[in-house]
Amino acid sequence: MTDERRPEPWRTSVTPRILYKRLAFAEVITWTLLILGMIGKYGFGLDWATTVGGSIHGFVFLCYSVATVAVWTDKRWSAGTGVLGLASAVIPYATVPFERSVERRGLLEGNWRLGPGVEQPRSLAERMLAFALRSPVVALIVTLVVVAAVFSLLLVAGKPTEWFS
Repeated sequence: MTDERRPEPWRTSVTPRILYKRLAFAEVITWTLLILGMIGKYGFGLDWATTVGGSIHGFVFLCYSVATVAVWTDKRWSAGTGVLGLASAVIPYATVPFERSVERRGLLEGNWRLGPGVEQPRSLAERMLAFALRSPVVALIVTLVVVAAVFSLLLVAGKPTEWFS
């Protein structure tokens, strides 16, 4: 009798479902901060309130968008589902209903398909995600640097209402 052990499938505690659920909820919280900031600014003259709420919301918005693209790529969502996921971040409080919708449809099930030793990536997006899953610390640092850079560029660009003035 031989002792043939199959390698365990790659697993992580942060599944697509957990990541997406947490960021969808974080988006809702930061929408609330932004709205409270707007009430503070326009109702009570607290100009700093939108800067704080808007900055936190903007950062979480970018993180949610990155996570949406990652889950869309890994779970092979249709283009319509992926675009709807991105659009849900623009509408106040829409991320949680969207997340629940894709979960009900089974689009968040299982672990990462592109994790180490699971499935070979085929496209550039899949190769980038597979690298991120193999090297999560490096990927997290790169993602945070990119998000911070985009965030900084948006701060320099000013308020969205002034972009086309």
